[in-house]
Amino acid sequence: MVNYGFVKCAIATCNSKLSNPNSATEKIKGLVKEADLRDVKVLVFPELSLTGYTCQDLFGYSQLLESTMDCLKELVVFSKSFNTLFIVGAPINVLDTLYNCAVVIQGGKIHGIVPKQYIPNYGEFYEKRWFTAYTDTSITSVNLFGEDIPFGNLIFSSSIGYRLGIEICEDLWSVIPPSSSLALAGANIIANLSASNELVGKDEYRKELIKTQSSRTISAYLYTSSGCFTEAESTSDLVFGGSGYAYENGKQLTCLERYELEDQMEIFDVDIEDLTNERIYNKTFSDSKRNLNVSYREIYIIQYAIEDNIFYLSRNVNAHPFVPTLDGNKRNTVCKEILSIQSTGLARRLSAIKNTKVTIGISGGLDSTLALLVCYEAFKKLHLDVSGIIGITMPGFGTTDRTYNNAVKLCQELGITLKEISIKDACIQHFKDIEHDPSIHDITYENVQARERTKILMNMANKHHAILVGTGDLSELVLGWCTYNGDHMSMYGVNCSIPKTLVRYLIEWYATESGKENQTLKDILLDIINTPISPELLPTDGKQVVQKTESTIGPYEVIDFFIYYLLRKKFSRRKIMYLANIAFNEVYSADELNDYFNNFTKRFFNNQFKRNAIPDGPKVGTVSVSPRGDLRMPSDADYTAW
Repeated sequence: MVNYGFVKCAIATCNSKLSNPNSATEKIKGLVKEADLRDVKVLVFPELSLTGYTCQDLFGYSQLLESTMDCLKELVVFSKSFNTLFIVGAPINVLDTLYNCAVVIQGGKIHGIVPKQYIPNYGEFYEKRWFTAYTDTSITSVNLFGEDIPFGNLIFSSSIGYRLGIEICEDLWSVIPPSSSLALAGANIIANLSASNELVGKDEYRKELIKTQSSRTISAYLYTSSGCFTEAESTSDLVFGGSGYAYENGKQLTCLERYELEDQMEIFDVDIEDLTNERIYNKTFSDSKRNLNVSYREIYIIQYAIEDNIFYLSRNVNAHPFVPTLDGNKRNTVCKEILSIQSTGLARRLSAIKNTKVTIGISGGLDSTLALLVCYEAFKKLHLDVSGIIGITMPGFGTTDRTYNNAVKLCQELGITLKEISIKDACIQHFKDIEHDPSIHDITYENVQARERTKILMNMANKHHAILVGTGDLSELVLGWCTYNGDHMSMYGVNCSIPKTLVRYLIEWYATESGKENQTLKDILLDIINTPISPELLPTDGKQVVQKTESTIGPYEVIDFFIYYLLRKKFSRRKIMYLANIAFNEVYSADELNDYFNNFTKRFFNNQFKRNAIPDGPKVGTVSVSPRGDLRMPSDADYTAW
C-alpha cells in the first residue's frame, strides 16, 4: 500500500451564513485549499453545508435551490486544481423530488451524489416537510451541468487504496445503518455528514454510536456536524454545537471542539492496512456478507500519493502500545482488571484441582514479583491462607545481593512461606556428571542452572501437594528467552500474555496502591522495578549485575513495540520500521532499530518450538502466543523474508 497504508483525512465545520450558499462556498474553498496543501485525501463537511440545515420552508424556494446549484458548479470548477476529495451537503432536485444529499467532488468533477435514506420526523425534526427519503433505487443518476452524475447507493474507490461510503445524520441512528451494508460491500472509510442539535447528555450518546459503529464495521468513521457559530444555523429553537469525531475501529482519532465560533478542521491519518488486516482476521465480518442485500455502484477515483519517503504521519505513534496511557481512576480500573484476570485464572485452576498450595520461584526480578502478587491476590480471592504460597529463592553463581535481599523481603512482607535452596552444589555436581568445564560460561553453563531451579520447584510442588506457578512473560515467550524445560515450564503460567513493559507498569501501580498502607512493600517493589533486568546466570561478586538481558536481545520497550505491530497488527517489516523510527526518534538510531528487528525476527521464528509446548495460562490482552489459541505457526518457517 502507498504511504505505509495511511490515508490522511479531515473533518471540518465552517462559519458560513444561513441560507447563503455563496458564503458557504468561500469558506469551503479556503478549507479545501488548506487541506490540499497538507496532503488530505478525504475532507468531510456537515449535512446541507452549502445552505445550512435550519432553512426550513426556504428549501422549497427556487432562489435558494438555484443559488445552491450555481455554487456547486463553482466548487466543481474550483476543484480542478486539487487532489483532495471533499464532500459537501446540498439539497438536490431529482425528478421534482427534493433529496438531502452528500456531493462528492474532486479533480474538477462531481463523482457521485448520495441521498439521505432515513428522514427524521419526530421531536424537534420535521425534515419530511421538505425532503424525501431515498427509497426509489431505480434512480441511479441525475443530470447536473450537462453531465449524468451517479446517484444513490455508491462506494467511491480511490486509486490510493481506500473505499469510501457515505451516510447522512439520521442514517446512523437507524436500526440498521446504511454504513453496515457499506462496510460489508467493502467501504473502509465511512463519512457521515450531520446536523445534530445539542441536548443534555446527547453528545455522549452520539459519541458512543459513532464509536460502536466504527468498531462493528471495522472501519474509519468520519463524522462532522453543523454548528450555530454566529450565523451558520438558526437558534430559534435549537442549538447546534459543531460536534465532530473520527474513530478507527472503535478508537478515537480526533474530535472538533464544540461551541466554537470559528471555522474548524482537524486532520488525521486513517490506517487502511490495519482495517484490512482486521477484517481478514475477523471471520464474523466476512460471514456477515451473506446478509448483504444492497448492491452498490462503485465509482473509481484517481488520486495521487506523495512518495513514501516524504510522507508525514499526523497521528502520534505510542512507543509503549501495551501500556495504558491513563490517569487516576481509569488507571486503577484497568490495572485491577488485568490483575483480576490473572488471579481469577489461577484461582479457577486451584479450585478445579482442589488444591490450596502453590510453589513459585522468587528471584527479586520483575516477572517473579508480578507472578507472586497474582498468587497473593488469588489466595485472597479464595480466602486461602497465604502461607500456602511457597516462595523459593534459589541463589546461584550470578545472584546479586540486591535481588536476593528484595526476594527475601518481598516474601516476608507479604507473609508467605519462604524457603531458600542454593543451586550451586547441585550444579557443580551436574557439571561433573555431564563432563562440562564450569569455567566455560556458555549456554550449557546457564541452562544447567535454569533447569536445576525448575527441577527444585517441580519437586517441591510434588512434596507439598502444590502446583508450580510459572513466571515467564509474553516478551520472553515471543523471543524464546527461556530455557526449554527450564523456566519455560510450569503448571500454570500467569504472566504468559503480559509483555515486559506492562509487567513493570503493573508492579509500579501495585506499589502506589499498596504504599497507601504499607510503605515498606512499596519501597521493595520500586527497588525491584529499578533493578537491571538479568537472568543472573553468570558469575558475580554479588555487587554488580554482570549479565544484562537488554544488552543481548535489545531494549524491551522496542521488543514489545515489535511484538504489538507484528503479532497484533500483522504489519510488514517496512511499516513497522517506519513507525518505530517515529516512536523512538532521538532514542535509538535507525541502524539500531534495524539491528534490533533483525534479532527479534530471527529469535521469534526460531523459537516457535518452545511456544508449541508452553503450559496453560490466561489471555489478558489482545496478543497471546498460545498454540491452542492465537498463534499457530510452524516451528520450521524461514525468517529471512522478514
